[in-house]
Amino acid sequence: MIVESIAGNVEELAPEELGRLHVEKVVLPSAALVRRIQRVTTDHGREIGLRLAAAPGPDGDLRDGDILVRDEHGLVVVSVEATDVLVIAPRSIHEMGVTAHALGNRHLQAQFFDAASEYGAEVMVVQYDHTVQDYLDHHNVPYARADRVMPVPFRHAGHTH
Repeated sequence: MIVESIAGNVEELAPEELGRLHVEKVVLPSAALVRRIQRVTTDHGREIGLRLAAAPGPDGDLRDGDILVRDEHGLVVVSVEATDVLVIAPRSIHEMGVTAHALGNRHLQAQFFDAASEYGAEVMVVQYDHTVQDYLDHHNVPYARADRVMPVPFRHAGHTH
């Protein structure tokens, strides 16, 4: 089976409707969310080919909960693996600026969240890297290491001087 478009997201379904459907999952690492063409296997062993023109998520990427197949048998849904991240919570705008500048010089991708997010605070989230952790420890910047399903995949930052 070849999937060429996304049939929605499970967040759009009413809980009672979702509860009546058989759901198979395709578990993907965050890095695979940016790939338009790939072969995936569901948790029930069904192979599916993806040939997507574009997905509905931010930047055209797949998102957790995207519905790949919806038929009389149920749904095949994307389930994103958690990413090992550092959740950085600077105490001031100055500490945030200095930290963001230092990490930006490493061309490290970051995602920012406000207090209304699942983090409950204004934070910067980056993929785990031991040198970043060393920097944060050395500069006494508050952080926590966690496994999180990120709403947007981290992308490699292309850069030239």
